[in-house]
Amino acid sequence: MKKRIHQIELFIKYPLEVQQEVFLNLIDKAKDTEFGRQHDFANIRNYEHYRQKVPVRSYEELYPYIERMMRGEQNVLWPTTIKWFAKSSGTTNARSKFIPVSPEALEDCHMKGGKDLLSIYINNRPDSRMFVGKSLSIGGSHQINPLDPSGKSYYGDVSAVIMKNLPLWAKYVRTPSEEVALLENWEEKVERMAREVAKENVASMAGVPTWTLLVLQRVLQLTGKNDISEVWPDLEVFFHGAVAFGPYRELFKSIISSPRMQYMETYNASEGFFGIQDTSNLDEMLLMLDYGIFYEFIPFDEIDRENPTVLELGEVETGRNYAMLISTNAGLWRYKIGDTVRFTSTHPYRIKISGRTRHFINAFGEEVIVENAEEAITYACEQTGAIVENFTAGPVYLQQGKQGGHEWLVEFARPPADLDEFTRLLDNRLRQVNSDYDAKRQGDLALVLPRVHAVPRGTFYNWMKKRGKLGGQNKVPRLSNNREYLDDILAMLATQG
Repeated sequence: MKKRIHQIELFIKYPLEVQQEVFLNLIDKAKDTEFGRQHDFANIRNYEHYRQKVPVRSYEELYPYIERMMRGEQNVLWPTTIKWFAKSSGTTNARSKFIPVSPEALEDCHMKGGKDLLSIYINNRPDSRMFVGKSLSIGGSHQINPLDPSGKSYYGDVSAVIMKNLPLWAKYVRTPSEEVALLENWEEKVERMAREVAKENVASMAGVPTWTLLVLQRVLQLTGKNDISEVWPDLEVFFHGAVAFGPYRELFKSIISSPRMQYMETYNASEGFFGIQDTSNLDEMLLMLDYGIFYEFIPFDEIDRENPTVLELGEVETGRNYAMLISTNAGLWRYKIGDTVRFTSTHPYRIKISGRTRHFINAFGEEVIVENAEEAITYACEQTGAIVENFTAGPVYLQQGKQGGHEWLVEFARPPADLDEFTRLLDNRLRQVNSDYDAKRQGDLALVLPRVHAVPRGTFYNWMKKRGKLGGQNKVPRLSNNREYLDDILAMLATQG
């Protein structure tokens, strides 16, 4: 672990040189693939050549190559044999995405990220006792890829792909059993998982906050305890990702009272492991630069342009939002991942996830992104003592004689005493963090005060279940620029009476 800390310090000191080395290695490795031959990788000598020869691609544009790989073809996007595909939650469109996972991506990215997570945590907390107990990991499921006639390739949530390929030592220290962890039926999985892990000594946890909470709440019910610290006295850290932790922090604190409890954010997606929170007092993440991923960035306001400006790592600025492009050791070339990030530092390069390229509200020129919404709702909760379990928001369109606005559906674990006051605080914080929203709210010019509805407990769970998106990497979409999600949830609630 100490050796790895030294290597991390090297890429912090020489970030652009490390990225250049990653870039050249990727090009050289893939020059004889079908994609490499089509795009003349053999004659690419520098980044400028690469930019000229390889267009930026969305998933839909890359999918014809991926589909052929799923049907068993090899050496299409990457030279080594691809047997695994990570099935993403498909938040950018209605259907799921299938991301190739090469042996290199598994070992040098996903697995390396997991090891680095432990190395950084232990380096920051040398008094840690997390190895006296087991690690509770809450993942998804996998299945045989039906498109491959050989029957020798698989797809599933990235957590399941990693779990199936863990080294023996890692399998020994985790819980629940692999059989339970990989169950496909989410409701059966939660029940069996809670019953199994309640008997273990859990010292660390890893997973998505929403689904982890469900397991912890069930463990409390089964044990008759009010506090997870009574069930697992050695529990000291939760490694979390996929959704911002701010809105969930108080909910976790309400069921885990231990003063030793730590929370550490990761940025681990189906496409790769990108970031790790490397300081305990800041919720920003160190961009991991030596995982076989080459990074590029598009300024947020140019996302939908036909020929947007594309920046290398050395050209980014702090405080600006960028859509992230990646070229990876699994054959994703100049791929638009669908996430937006904001750099908080360039010495070293640290980021915060600010949203999704398709998850925002801009019906009236207000440009509200997920980061704004999460900061506002976290602030309103802090000021009112409320605790939120889930939320989503979208526009209220202009109608004859009526002004536009935003509508929020919020599921509270502990509701505020005064929902109107909560709404005012939410609105005020949005105005503070987003000048475009503030301008549209001036004198109720284009936007009126948001409508906030407190929906019944279990609403978002039932809605995700209805959509077939329980567990794994699935997450509630925070914002939408149309009323698709809002109207679907409201219609569901109406049928329930």
